[in-house]
Amino acid sequence: MLAKLILMRHGQSVWNKENLFTGWVDIPLSEEGIREAVEVGKKIKKVPIDTIFTSSLARAHMTVFYAFLHHASGKIPIFKHAGEGKLEQWSKIYSEETLRKQIPVYTAWELNERMYGALQGLNKEETAKKFGADQVHKWRRSYDVAPPEGESLSMTIARTLPYFQKQIVPRLEKGENVCVVAHGNSLRGIVMHLDGLTKEEVVNLEISTGQIICYQYDQGRWIKEA
Repeated sequence: MLAKLILMRHGQSVWNKENLFTGWVDIPLSEEGIREAVEVGKKIKKVPIDTIFTSSLARAHMTVFYAFLHHASGKIPIFKHAGEGKLEQWSKIYSEETLRKQIPVYTAWELNERMYGALQGLNKEETAKKFGADQVHKWRRSYDVAPPEGESLSMTIARTLPYFQKQIVPRLEKGENVCVVAHGNSLRGIVMHLDGLTKEEVVNLEISTGQIICYQYDQGRWIKEA
């Protein structure tokens, strides 16, 4: 059986609901976001998952927990803390049986959302009125135009994709099923790579909150599932 990659965007956050630029601001899920996470979890309920990778932001962490709340395996996502001193040492599990009931979760800032700089916390509609709809559209949808003090999509991909290739692909090469729970822009960069999208095509790619995109991995080939 081929290894499976599941890309999952977090559920709606409180600031998604309020139409605010979020970026790296650590905002929790809204009630609707919690429902989205539970519902998307049902879609992969029967898929064995060996490893989960996620960003360092709370809305992604909450999505991990709610999405796997009713997983058929009965396994529990447990966050690993490699290199975090006492947190790594003192969170060691000594029961082999308990270890078999976990899904290890690895956190990486490289999978964080695009950093929106001076736009973070601003209302998107009001920002368009202030700076002009065309300018805000360029900040949000251009491939290599960054908002003030923030990241462009290309800059986000420059940190996300190397991490994906170095840390996540080797797991798939070993036959593991991997779930990546992250954000719209970090996931767009991965999809751009897997689907061979151009710069023009990726800026039109939309990944909704609570959406999954699945692939099978076969010796370097990525087979997208319908």
